[in-house]
Amino acid sequence: MSGISGIAGGAGGIQQIMQMRQQIIQRNDLLQQLHSTQGADAAGAASAPAPAQGFADTLKNALDGVNSVQAKADGLTDAYQRGEVTDVAKVMLARQEAGVAFEATLQVRNKLLSAYQDIMRMGV
Repeated sequence: MSGISGIAGGAGGIQQIMQMRQQIIQRNDLLQQLHSTQGADAAGAASAPAPAQGFADTLKNALDGVNSVQAKADGLTDAYQRGEVTDVAKVMLARQEAGVAFEATLQVRNKLLSAYQDIMRMGV
């Protein structure tokens, strides 16, 4: 009798696994549809000729992005101190985001400096 209940339990487990598999497939299809529509939008935008950015332009854009994140965090902090913003989680999240952006920028700077020093040490 216990063998039969074990089989029945296994069949129920298989049914649950099949349902989960079907849900995963459906979600995967939905994600692929979203990705293909975003890809089509990006392809339409990419078809317009855009000037090629150099390293300096890319670096400037990245630094401007970090600066804007820090300015947003400072603005939210000031608004919280004035009592205009009551969501402390939003303020803390903005501060953390600014800290992470700054830390990432610092690490990129360190890698660039290290690469520059390595190049300068090379013998010609």
